[in-house]
Amino acid sequence: MIPPGAPILTADAMRAAEEAAFARGISQDELMERAGAAVAREAVRFAMGRPVLVLAGPGNNGGDAYVVARHLRQAGLDVLVAASGAPRHGAAERMHARWEGPTTSLYGAPVRSVLIDGLFGTGVTRPLERSIAAVFAELVRGADFTLAIDLPSGMDTDSGAELGAPRGIDATIALGALKPAHVLDDGLSRCGHVLLADIGIPVETGWYSVCRPALEMPGPQSHKYSRGLVAIVEGAMPGAGRLAARAAMAGGAGYVMLVGQTPVGPAPDALVCRAIDDADDLADFLAGDRIDAVVLGPGLGRDRRAESFLRASLAVDKPMVLDGDALSLLGTGAAASLAAREAPVWITPHAGEFDRMFGGAGSKIDRTLEAAAASGATVVHKGGDTVIAGPDGSVRVLTGASPWLSTAGTGDVLAGILGAQVGQGSSGVDAAAAAVWLHGRAAQLAGPAFFADQLVAELPEAIGECL
Repeated sequence: MIPPGAPILTADAMRAAEEAAFARGISQDELMERAGAAVAREAVRFAMGRPVLVLAGPGNNGGDAYVVARHLRQAGLDVLVAASGAPRHGAAERMHARWEGPTTSLYGAPVRSVLIDGLFGTGVTRPLERSIAAVFAELVRGADFTLAIDLPSGMDTDSGAELGAPRGIDATIALGALKPAHVLDDGLSRCGHVLLADIGIPVETGWYSVCRPALEMPGPQSHKYSRGLVAIVEGAMPGAGRLAARAAMAGGAGYVMLVGQTPVGPAPDALVCRAIDDADDLADFLAGDRIDAVVLGPGLGRDRRAESFLRASLAVDKPMVLDGDALSLLGTGAAASLAAREAPVWITPHAGEFDRMFGGAGSKIDRTLEAAAASGATVVHKGGDTVIAGPDGSVRVLTGASPWLSTAGTGDVLAGILGAQVGQGSSGVDAAAAAVWLHGRAAQLAGPAFFADQLVAELPEAIGECL
């Protein structure tokens, strides 16, 4: 569980925000007191009177831990601090001096019902020492509830890679802003429920967690064309195109057309099917004034016909959503092909497709941003941690989506929902974030073990929650 609409800052960006706060007159001691008090407020609720063990490291995260311990003791709880080393200087050393309760060595710490992790926080880039990792894991296993301060110890702040953090952390209190580790990679299974504490640091960023979109009802003068005409290009696997078309219809588009050489098969009567002869015929059709968005790729195929359809579609100056086979056909030339377009484009690769098209190194956010900058496209990098990035550097991240989405056809549904958002005039990362939220919410409403068609039936209710 991740707080919706919350800012996300890297370790460097968080340090810069803190430095800016210091320059405005907030002392490091005051900031540490705020952080510790915020964590203690939550910890009191979770502890429910049980004995608490607070792990304190030698740095600023340890300084926060001493503040937490002091507040919990003042609240009447039985608190023991286990230190991995004495604070070396600054505010952490002063917070340590204010702690008047019992302290023991980390290596001699007893298991207690409630464990608070304040060993290492933001900025960790190397693995925990084996001895520390072993003791930490043992204490987590023995506790009934474990709460981490800012980040679980042993997490790479900017990538979410596990560097010794154990499984079993129940909750993490992010201080000031989310960090990439809260929403990426191993952080999804290591942080538990993530809460966000406002500690009075102004944050400026273009990176946020996805939140429920604010959608608008059709107006009294709305009609099918004003609500967006979306063209779905059918291919070798017609069921995929029909799924995308049905999702676009249920996703709010006013008019949806399924376009192909022989668009056949079971489909809603409201879906308009248009037969075209070849790629030239497709290009002429897509160039029509009425069409507001094109969805290409679901079930397209990878043969010569599919390639010709892709080339013809890319040459048309219309907003376009590319998914599935269209991404495979673009391959390593994706960035160059997409950058040559003037009209906006959204691409929705899963991890394998993304790697084939863009490769790259670094965190998932970094890689997605690089792909967006190189291609000029809004990139929806799918997965348990779905990262959306625009060429302007803005980022949205969705976590916590139903694991039952890992079934055939759900990507086609997402492409159709996104096509509907684009067709209705939504742009950039806002269109993608809305589509991703609706897709995830429909999955929650569908419950366990659904198949892709069932997502479509849940979309109207998901949309209703956004009006």
